[in-house]
Amino acid sequence: MTPPRTPAAVLWDMDGTLVDTEPDWIAAEHELVADHGGTWSDEHALNLVGNDLMDSGRYIAEHSGIALQPAEIVEQLLDRVVVRMTASVPWRPGARELLAELRAAGVRCGLVTMSYERFVVPILDELPEDTFEVVVTGDRVSPGKPHPEPYLKAAAALGVDPAQTLAIEDSNTGARSAESAGCTVLVVENHVPVLPGERRVLVHTLEGMTMADLPTPGAPRQ
Repeated sequence: MTPPRTPAAVLWDMDGTLVDTEPDWIAAEHELVADHGGTWSDEHALNLVGNDLMDSGRYIAEHSGIALQPAEIVEQLLDRVVVRMTASVPWRPGARELLAELRAAGVRCGLVTMSYERFVVPILDELPEDTFEVVVTGDRVSPGKPHPEPYLKAAAALGVDPAQTLAIEDSNTGARSAESAGCTVLVVENHVPVLPGERRVLVHTLEGMTMADLPTPGAPRQ
């Protein structure tokens, strides 16, 4: 029996996948909109999971009734959520452990997130310095997810073929981005349901998962 092929790299989404920051983003959206006299709902908030931040800013400006420009909305949301992350990082079950195992085994890892660099820094500060060889943030790519550009940029920076990489995602938006780039996608559903797809393997949690449990990039789905 041929052993599973190790991915050339594992590319991690952050919000909702590595850390459970979505409740903080949703709370920040409600606070921001209320402070500026608008209205907001959890339904609207969940529509933004995994999105490029400027796309989210435009959506909030359009649907909340507040008189702020999208860029102002993004910066004010970041101000609020960075404070929360500086106080405590809400790791997703099993994510940090799997990440540590991958790095100990010499598997190259990258972070591909639509959050901006100043939001990512407090989270990276909680990890060993060499955890991610490449970090792609939302303020360094255009367009963002669901476009494939973020994952293509990460694979190019690592010098690997996207088809030989495994992406770990929690949203349809992120899965579409990784899938379009050619990655195999391990989907860990969190706050929103994710549709099945040819390159997608859906699991309920990373808790207890090891390298041996990871899908093989490029292998046909069962």
